[in-house]
Amino acid sequence: MTSFTDSLIELLGGLAWVPENAAGIIFVTVSVLVALPVFLFMTLNAMVAVYMERKVSAFMQDRLGPMEVGIFGFKGGKRFWGGIGQTVADAVKLLGKEDTIPGEADRALFIIGPFILFGAAFATFIGIPIGYGLVISDFNIGIFFVIAISSIGVIGVILAGWASNNKWSLYGAMRSAAQMISYELPVGMSLLLVVMVVGSLQFHDIVMWQEQHRWFLFHSPFTALAFLIFFASGVAEVNRTPFDIPEAESELVAGYMTEYSGFRWSIFFLSEYANMAIIALMSAIIFLGGWLSPLGGLFRTFNLEQSWYFLEGPWWGVFWISIKAIALIFVMMWVRWTWPRLRPDQLMYVAWKVFIPFALANIFFVGIWELLLG
Repeated sequence: MTSFTDSLIELLGGLAWVPENAAGIIFVTVSVLVALPVFLFMTLNAMVAVYMERKVSAFMQDRLGPMEVGIFGFKGGKRFWGGIGQTVADAVKLLGKEDTIPGEADRALFIIGPFILFGAAFATFIGIPIGYGLVISDFNIGIFFVIAISSIGVIGVILAGWASNNKWSLYGAMRSAAQMISYELPVGMSLLLVVMVVGSLQFHDIVMWQEQHRWFLFHSPFTALAFLIFFASGVAEVNRTPFDIPEAESELVAGYMTEYSGFRWSIFFLSEYANMAIIALMSAIIFLGGWLSPLGGLFRTFNLEQSWYFLEGPWWGVFWISIKAIALIFVMMWVRWTWPRLRPDQLMYVAWKVFIPFALANIFFVGIWELLLG
C-alpha cells in the first residue's frame, strides 16, 4: 500500500523543473504538505467534538446553554444548530484570554510541556490509515509506532505539572503518569493478541485479514473481551471520565493544567480530543474492520456477486471508518455523562487486578483457540 509521503515524493521528484539534487527540499516540502492537513484535522476535530459533547450532555442533562443559544438570528432548541452560539463564543473567549506564566514557575519547561503532549498526538496520526491507501506513512510496524509515539505524551504532562510550581498541578501530573503507564500495559497486551493472530504489525495487513475472515470483534469471545479492555484502557489513557483522576476538579482544581490559560490551555484541550480520535480510529481499524463496509462480510458470507459490493471502495472506506470512529467517540461522551469518577485506588485496582490479568489470560486462550480452531 502506497502512502501519501511516498506518492508525493515520487510526484515531485518526477517533475522536469525540479533539480536532481533537491532531495532535501522535496522532503521538507512534502513534510509541510502532509503536516498541514493533520493540523487542520486536529483543530476541526476539537471544534466538532466540543459541540458534539455539549449536545450529548445537553440532551442527557437538559442543559440550557448547549441547547438554546443560537447564532446569526437562528434560534436554538433541539435543532442541529442549537447551542452553536455558545461554542463559538467560548472559542473566541479562550483565544482572547491573557496567556500568563506564574512568577515562580520554571518558564522553559512550562512553555514546552503542552507542545510535547500536542506533538505526540500530532505524530501519532502519521501512521494511522483512514482508508485503503490513505495513510501518511505506511510503516510495517504501524501498531508499534503508534503505541510508542503516543506514550511520549506523558512526558509533557509531567513537565507541565512540575514546572507550574503548584501542588495541585504536581498531584495531577503524578496521578496522570501513574494512570497512563498502568493502562498502557492492557492496551499493549490487547494489541499483541491481534498481532498473534494476523502475524503482522501493519494496519493494512490487519484490515485485510478481517476482510478475508471476519471482524476481530466477532473472531472469538477472547478478541471481543480484548476490544472491551482496549477501548476502556484507551479512555483511561486520554484521562476521560470515569478515569479523569488527573483533572479531578473537585479535588485538584484542574490538575496539571491549573496554572495554564489562553492558548497554552487550548493546546491541552486540542490534544485530549485528538487522543480521543486516535483511540477511536485504532479501535475501528483493529477490531471493527477499519475501512471495510459492515455489509461486506454479510455479502461474502452468502457468496453474493461482486456487483453487490457497491458500498465498498476508497471513498466509501473513508466514510465507514469515520462512522465507526464517530460512534466510538459518542460512546466516550455517553460514558462521561453517565458514570461517576473513580477514586485513585479504584483506578489502580481496575488496571492491575482486572484488566491486566484478563489481558494476560486472553493471550493464553487466544493462542489455544488458534491452535485448535485457527
